[in-house]
Amino acid sequence: MTNASIIGAGMTEFGVHESTLPELFADAALPALDDAGVGPPDVEAFYFGNAMCGLTSNDTHTAPKMAAHLGLDGIPCQRFEDACASSSTAFKHAVQAVESGTHDVVLVGGAEHTTAQTGMSTPEMTRVFGSAAHREYEQPVGMTFPAMFALLTKRHMARYGTTEEQLASVAVKNHYHGSMNPRAHFGREIDTDDVLESPLIADPFHLLDCCPFSDGASAVVVTSDEYADSFTDPVDVTGIGHANDIVPIAIKNQLTGTDAAIRAAEAAYADAGINPDDVDFAEVHDCFTGAEVMAVEALGFYEQGEGASAAADGETRLGGERPVNPSGGLKAKGHPIGATGTAQLVELTEQLRGDSGERQVAGADVGVAHNMGGDAASAVITVMEARP
Repeated sequence: MTNASIIGAGMTEFGVHESTLPELFADAALPALDDAGVGPPDVEAFYFGNAMCGLTSNDTHTAPKMAAHLGLDGIPCQRFEDACASSSTAFKHAVQAVESGTHDVVLVGGAEHTTAQTGMSTPEMTRVFGSAAHREYEQPVGMTFPAMFALLTKRHMARYGTTEEQLASVAVKNHYHGSMNPRAHFGREIDTDDVLESPLIADPFHLLDCCPFSDGASAVVVTSDEYADSFTDPVDVTGIGHANDIVPIAIKNQLTGTDAAIRAAEAAYADAGINPDDVDFAEVHDCFTGAEVMAVEALGFYEQGEGASAAADGETRLGGERPVNPSGGLKAKGHPIGATGTAQLVELTEQLRGDSGERQVAGADVGVAHNMGGDAASAVITVMEARP
């Protein structure tokens, strides 16, 4: 077996887009191919992440449609749906295809429309998002994801003393990072009072504790590390872990952490032959501020109960001990569901190449992407490393 590397990366701005889904994805995929120095004839397989187009636009079987728009013909194409982890799961399969020797060059990415372009109102889109909750036990009682993560976060607060001010510091940090990211949906700085005085959505989350609905697309080109030697600035994929957790929330083994991410992180670190102390920075799934707190604990950066104070103390800010979400994260960069996973990998690629401008993490050699789907029921953790 060989190892996998990323040789090209591209993504759109996240926000509101009026283009069609194939047009939107092409705006990320074509730059990724250009960055890699390859063209459609070089691509041997295409894996596409999208969570909701069947519900929002009556549009399924999307992978061949995206492929046709890009001029990809006669190759295996597949759409992956794993809620917010859709393109992370697609990427895992691309890596496996390369590592097994099945394919040499795989295009993988995702795209999503979640804003007014869908023609749906916010309540209607909230219902669509909620389709990833348990059909029999959670959806009928209105268990949307703000409520889901609010319950986990309230339990965390009760057990460890996590405060709303500490949660707000996560949002403040990520907006600071996002203010330096020209592709961020909300690239503006905020302060703690802005967060605490914004409308309450689901106790303890205020509006500014929550990520936005976004449109966007992202893509990366995956190849074998040996094949990557002939390309400029490859970044190596050294570990991947993928795990699930019990649903519904009522029967999870714990409510102050995310077991799927804990297991996936352990597997990814073992695959890469590293431990949490070796990681220089991370992109994590901060759909809500409490989710980032549990993410940094699941990744082993902090013990349970310490993740919130780490943000408040500046340890996860650029210039801190271990920056988290230098892109701005879902919170400020935005969250186009199917595109989020590979967007994290675009950020890791640029950081490990030293191409992130004023938000560059100093000495970035090892990065981790943490992505979850549904009520923390799916998790994919990816370790990437700069070439020596």
